[in-house]
Order: sequence, then structure tokens, then C-alpha cells
Amino acid sequence: QVQPVEFGGGLVQAGGSLRLSCRGFGFAFGRNAMGWFRQAPGKEREYVATIAGSGGSLFYADSVKGRFTISRDNSEKMVYLQMDRLEPEDTAVYYCAQSVKPYPSPRPEEYDHWGQGAQVTVSS
Repeated sequence: QVQPVEFGGGLVQAGGSLRLSCRGFGFAFGRNAMGWFRQAPGKEREYVATIAGSGGSLFYADSVKGRFTISRDNSEKMVYLQMDRLEPEDTAVYYCAQSVKPYPSPRPEEYDHWGQGAQVTVSS
């Protein structure tokens, strides 16, 4: 089954930065909204950020607003999550999700394809 693929997780100290990358798929990628979600141990999966297919609309969870930046390059079928000023509470498995719809959404049920996840660990 074709699915998005995440790259770039790892271990970083609090206050540091990481960039996650996600390779999407399909000839209609530029019309697909993309989202980043995360799941910490013992917690439910939560929304992080989302971007419209065109890249013209961006939204963030309050917990990451001002620290994380989502972007995309439709010519390369790539989506990025730049994470700055990381905190130990950001430790989680981060998932990239691709929707068949063009508009962004914080609801995981709006996404049709999910990557396998990338571990991000922030040490204090």
C-alpha cells in the first residue's frame, strides 16, 4: 500500500531544533492537504499542524504555535515540519498524513493515508 514516508526524527536537547520531512505520493499531490500529528507514550494521537494543498493556508495547534513551521514543495511532493525551541513535552512519534481533499483540517479522520511515524525525543 502506498503511503507517505517520514524522514528526520532523532534525539535533541531541549531548546534545540529538528526538521521532519515527509514524501507524499500521487499525481494530485498538489491538491492534497497534508498534516502532521504526534503521539506520546500513553497518550492519544494529537494534531500538530496542517497545510492546504496549495500551501496557501497553514494552521497549528496552540502547543506548537510560534515554535513549529509547516511548509511544502509540491514539485518534489514533500512536506516539512521545522521544529524550533523544542521541549521535552514534544517527545512523541510524529506522523505525516495525506488527505484526498485540498483544505487543511485538524481532524485525523479527514486524512486518508498515514506514514509509519518518526520518533522525536527531546531530552531535558
